[in-house]
Amino acid sequence: MALSNMKVFNEQIQAATIETVAQMVDAFNGASGGAIVLTNQGFDGDYRYENFWASIHSAQRRVDRYATNSDASPTALAQLQEIGVKVAGGFGPVIWEPGQLSWVQKSPAEAVEVISRNLAEAIVKDQLNTGIAAAVAAIEAGTTNTMYDAGTSVLSYRHINRAHAKFGDASQTLICDVMDGTSFHDLIDINLANENTLFQAGNVRIVSILGRRVVVTDAPALRESPSSTANDAKILSLVAGGVTIYDGSDVITNIASSNGKLRIETTFQADYTFGVALKGYQWDTSTGGKSPTDVELATGGNWDKVATSYKHTAGVLTLYETK
Repeated sequence: MALSNMKVFNEQIQAATIETVAQMVDAFNGASGGAIVLTNQGFDGDYRYENFWASIHSAQRRVDRYATNSDASPTALAQLQEIGVKVAGGFGPVIWEPGQLSWVQKSPAEAVEVISRNLAEAIVKDQLNTGIAAAVAAIEAGTTNTMYDAGTSVLSYRHINRAHAKFGDASQTLICDVMDGTSFHDLIDINLANENTLFQAGNVRIVSILGRRVVVTDAPALRESPSSTANDAKILSLVAGGVTIYDGSDVITNIASSNGKLRIETTFQADYTFGVALKGYQWDTSTGGKSPTDVELATGGNWDKVATSYKHTAGVLTLYETK
């Protein structure tokens, strides 16, 4: 591959990456039922603000027709504000020798496919893991309002159902459970013991449990480290739009070649950004700040509940011990 073609090569990788991310996003959104929404909507600035009307159900009151006709206490019609935060990520540098491609007679198109596919998969994985980590942190901070702790009990459908019960009469708004592979197979074990049909979906890893879709992904936030003394397994139950990832497709890539060694070397590097927002919560711009780290995103105190009721937030959490 001639070095003069590096610009074209770079543009091909960038275009192929963006297209691959879009395809993966469409597939995931359809499979998850929209509980975790990966979108290509833009994200201007450090934060994204979205207003919604506050509940005014409290305006309802009882009337005594025979009492003195005094002034009624007014209920203000107001809007609340969800705030999402922009996250920055990087990929690379990846290094290779241009002479390698010509030596083994590999076409540049093959290199484009390898780099762009791996970059696209890394971006989507980062978006999904970050969104799950933020949701787990925010919901866990709600303690008994949004979380059921099963302790050292063996995971069962009953535990997940009790977590869903935290939403009371709004539990039907929970449409998807997100769990890692270990939790998923713990439930399969229960199903095999009971000889009941759990699902029929071939090798598709999105199934139905308790009438809800299940996304199976080994996101780090769903499993504590083995040395942790806290609950080490978590199942995230989400409403529609519980987690939204805003991806403006602003992937910036660069390829550069350098001399000075026995053979010419080429490096590839990419920068990208995306936004994270949670239903019923706002990113605390004071404590969390701009361009947050993974630790800051996974800190519950950086996500403030703004919805009037917990029933109008992203979802609930099931915790259990596997030790």
